[in-house]
Amino acid sequence: MITGLGAVTPLGNDVRSSWEQLVAGRGGAGPITAFDPTDFSVTFACEAKGFEPTQWIDRKHARRMDRFAQMIVAAAQQARADARLQIDQECDRIGVSVGTAMGGLKSFEDACETLLTRDPDRVNPFSITSIIPNMGAARVSIELGTRGPALAHCTACAASTMAIGDGLDAIRLGRADAMLVGGGEAPITRLGIAGFNAMRALSRRNDDPAHASRPFDSDRDGFVMGEAGGVLVLEELEHATRRGARIYAELAGYGVSSDAQHLTEPDPTGQSQARAMLMAFADADISPGQIDYINAHGTSTPLGDASETRVIKRALGESAARKVAVSSTKGATGHSLGAAGAVEAIFCTLAIHEGVLPPTINYERPDLECDLDYVPNEARQADVAVAVSNSSGFGGHNASIVLRRFAA
Repeated sequence: MITGLGAVTPLGNDVRSSWEQLVAGRGGAGPITAFDPTDFSVTFACEAKGFEPTQWIDRKHARRMDRFAQMIVAAAQQARADARLQIDQECDRIGVSVGTAMGGLKSFEDACETLLTRDPDRVNPFSITSIIPNMGAARVSIELGTRGPALAHCTACAASTMAIGDGLDAIRLGRADAMLVGGGEAPITRLGIAGFNAMRALSRRNDDPAHASRPFDSDRDGFVMGEAGGVLVLEELEHATRRGARIYAELAGYGVSSDAQHLTEPDPTGQSQARAMLMAFADADISPGQIDYINAHGTSTPLGDASETRVIKRALGESAARKVAVSSTKGATGHSLGAAGAVEAIFCTLAIHEGVLPPTINYERPDLECDLDYVPNEARQADVAVAVSNSSGFGGHNASIVLRRFAA
């Protein structure tokens, strides 16, 4: 059961403000302020504006964390508070499962700059513990005092969806009664922007950042880099019921697969990603006809969005796919890499809980290869009983989860 939500996104520094901005059709893109991008081909991104980690983390501890870990811990603190989860007495039965694609990228850059321009002995002693990707999970465990499983996932842009799925499995296997699951990413750095731009993955609409992320639109030209942290509290039903927890929704199914075919391009047949979806459907014991909403991976890349449209048709069947609402919230948030799945799982949870389908913003010109109902530009009231969230990552990692309205 999902009993708590926490988030830091380009739309807001908590779940409520992020959701309200999303539903209102607003986006988070703007000029980069994290560094001077004057000499860069891409000068904009979706930054988390005004994020102050010391609101959630002791100042001394915060200074020793990379921004990606700060965002995960802040989201975890929010989610724990939202769930009213008391950890002290049950710390051995509460765990963490979070993901990231890049880990401490800014900390890595800073350490390299010190090493190359100053003295090797001047490298920050906290460099390694700021860089390594497992520190998102470790820091949540340390800051919140959880002593159950502490799992770290690093499967590119599928990382936090896989972390959520493995948190579900930890509860099912009896290894924990509750898990804080999700992920975080802070890739808006010189290396992050330069590297993804060199791959031709980023939009270059420097003159119009607000409309640069345009999933499924025929004029899409790449994704907009984002940053975020998102965490959900998962609980075993009896544990949640015993303490009178509010239940937002049920995490009902999880599926995972690998393309095994290319470092960056999706499987052109769509069979591998469709298999992850079908696995999640079977795990949740649902049929394609029961699905009301899909939050697509939908990054706003020419190949990716067309491929995912084919994947959805393959998994659901042509007829069922055309009846399902599909949106990509990355039009508003940008692509926060390993954190994206966690943020999108939160949006799916709220779609079920509040009966609102978030829109795909900046959808202006249909693409013949992308011909589903993408909830264009405006949120839509809907009765959402079952929602699906898809994630895919470089290297061919695919993950899909099914969320369902909880019937007491």
